[in-house]
Amino acid sequence: METTDVLIIGSGIAGMTTAIKLAEQRSDLRILVITKAAQVFETNTRYAQGGIAAVWDLDKDSYDAHFEDTMDAGDDLCDPEVVRIVVEEGPDCVREIISWGTKFDKVDGKYDLAMEGGHSANRILHFKDLTGAEIQRGLLKKAKEFKNIEIRSGIQAVDLLTQHHLGYSVTRGTPDITCYGAYVFNRDEQDTETICAKHTVLATGGNGQVYRNTTNPVIATGDGIAIVYRAKGRIENMEFVQFHPTALYNPAGENPDFLVSEAVRGFGAILKTRDGEEFMHLYDDRLSLAPRDIVARAIDNEMKKRGDDFVYLDCRHIDKDAFTAHFPTIYHKCLSLGIDPMKDFIPVVPACHYMCGGVKVDQWGRTSIHNLSAGGECTSSGLHGANRLASNSLLEGLVYAKRIAHDIAKTVDQVSHRDGIPEWDAKGTMDPKEMVLITQSLKELRDIMSSYVGIVRNDVRLKRASARLHLLYEETEELYRTTTLSPQLLELRNLITAGYLVTKFAGMRKESRGLHYTTDYPDQLDFLDVTIL
Repeated sequence: METTDVLIIGSGIAGMTTAIKLAEQRSDLRILVITKAAQVFETNTRYAQGGIAAVWDLDKDSYDAHFEDTMDAGDDLCDPEVVRIVVEEGPDCVREIISWGTKFDKVDGKYDLAMEGGHSANRILHFKDLTGAEIQRGLLKKAKEFKNIEIRSGIQAVDLLTQHHLGYSVTRGTPDITCYGAYVFNRDEQDTETICAKHTVLATGGNGQVYRNTTNPVIATGDGIAIVYRAKGRIENMEFVQFHPTALYNPAGENPDFLVSEAVRGFGAILKTRDGEEFMHLYDDRLSLAPRDIVARAIDNEMKKRGDDFVYLDCRHIDKDAFTAHFPTIYHKCLSLGIDPMKDFIPVVPACHYMCGGVKVDQWGRTSIHNLSAGGECTSSGLHGANRLASNSLLEGLVYAKRIAHDIAKTVDQVSHRDGIPEWDAKGTMDPKEMVLITQSLKELRDIMSSYVGIVRNDVRLKRASARLHLLYEETEELYRTTTLSPQLLELRNLITAGYLVTKFAGMRKESRGLHYTTDYPDQLDFLDVTIL
């Protein structure tokens, strides 16, 4: 058993910024950051291409404009107070990571502010098409300056420690559920360990791997959301799954799908059908720069209407030097598949990209479980509402990390380590003899979610998905009870939970709103607060 003052699960922008900000304020605290990836650099954050949205030029932009753009993209389901907090506190947070060494592109000495879908002004700071990787680099470099931050890779969260592990009955109606740390799986030692903490922070990213096609890395398996749900914490808005309109179509298949950033459309690229005709004017006056939910549904509709496997992105009219300077990774990826963006159309398809719902948190990142905070994509903060505005996610991670760190620094001294937590008990389990049971269940899960709980839904599809997910759940729980743990089994279990929650929430919302579109209720509005208590 190991003890630490603060346990942070996840090493992306939310997790690492929380660690840095907390270490700045409290050099006396031991801060342990764990990630299940083999390399600390491998996070959801590093895959962010487009950039980070922030009001930078007050002569041409305003907080009010960013606020309205966010509310509009979120189909007015955003929390206005949270949107105002993130929009107004965000620019200073971005300036801070710049002071820590993060670089963004400049032109003639000024930051090159890009345009993306749903924005009314150029406000996207970026580093070529590798913005997330550059931010991740800067954060890891900064974290090394603090002796009280320890970062450990290959450590995977299994479950949160609560009163349940002390022998008490914990239900969703139990008041004052409290977190004491977590059981974790050491991938190198192939052993389950106990980490007790005064305060725990979840920053585990999304759950894109629940779908066949996703731009998320293979580590995006809904771990944070699943372990909070099992601990009887509150989850919110899981029906709002954002599908990025433009993942690169690769008939050979790859995981994750390669993202063609929204910034490419902001740079002038135009969506067209396979016969070369523009189509976005049929769906929205903002054309190819409409919010992502609108563009993704438009592409999905055109593909189904025509029987096509993809649509095209036309970049041929864009200056080659400018394109290759801004999007070198995209350019070379296309060339590797025999596509020259300056001469050829780029084939693209929608792919699961971002989870707008998750662990319900307040304005300081507090969850419904005491001594447990959460930040980033695994949360539902109220910023994104029914659909995330492009490049708001990195901004949210920074702002909430600052707030979480501030809150912990003030309150952690009031908390003591809890005695009596039992070590992990693996008695009665055996090594799994057929890994095919896990891999086949994962394939079935992705097929179910992609076929029935995708961009367009209805009650019949959701009912079918729910029935099949229940069978997968029972089979997987039996494996969990009878076999020793493995990374694959833990991830499958979490993904099934995430898939169940997406399906459950989708069935509860009897309206089409933002990212949730159902053919049973195409126009009906129902302002029900869909929260599982």
